[in-house]
Amino acid sequence: MTLNQDKYSNDLKLKFESYAPVSVTSWQLIENIIDITAIKKGELLLRNGQIAKEIHFVVKGALRAFITDAEGNSYNKNIFLDGDFAGSTVSLIQQTPSEFSIEVLEDSVLININYKKYRELIFQNDDLKNFYIAYLERNWVIEKEQREISIVMENATERYLDLLKKHPDISERIALHHIASHLGITPTQLSRIRKTFEKDL
Repeated sequence: MTLNQDKYSNDLKLKFESYAPVSVTSWQLIENIIDITAIKKGELLLRNGQIAKEIHFVVKGALRAFITDAEGNSYNKNIFLDGDFAGSTVSLIQQTPSEFSIEVLEDSVLININYKKYRELIFQNDDLKNFYIAYLERNWVIEKEQREISIVMENATERYLDLLKKHPDISERIALHHIASHLGITPTQLSRIRKTFEKDL
């Protein structure tokens, strides 16, 4: 896979600037701590019990964060698609072992950001600090609260339709059992929802 580094770096820059303006100088500092890689389906970016070192920006592709119980059953905590940041935030901040694993669901291109160096830049540059605050507010306060309300107030069909609005091609890219786990339902329940939805079209 040919990696168009300038384009991918610009994709990341646009993502940063969707939260807060970033100066040319600060962006050059960010470019010094990133690494662009192509990674194959099935690879693990982070294993349960491993201490996270990087934030991953999904330029294109799909990842899942999943938890495995004592019986070996896995449950998807989150699915990350094009334009998402992925990683174990708790593990990164506290430098403690991650409680989940991150698996690549399709051949992907990622920008890996060295978290330790990134934290140093945040404290040295106000514009990067503003980005970080805006990102945390939107993703860890606003969207987290909306997801929690959705789980309580919306039924599985509504949650599936919300997912389709954000990612119309998700069922063509990701196995249905992963989508079902992400929604907190069984694959059989998801099949029923999809059949009902297709009848209504």
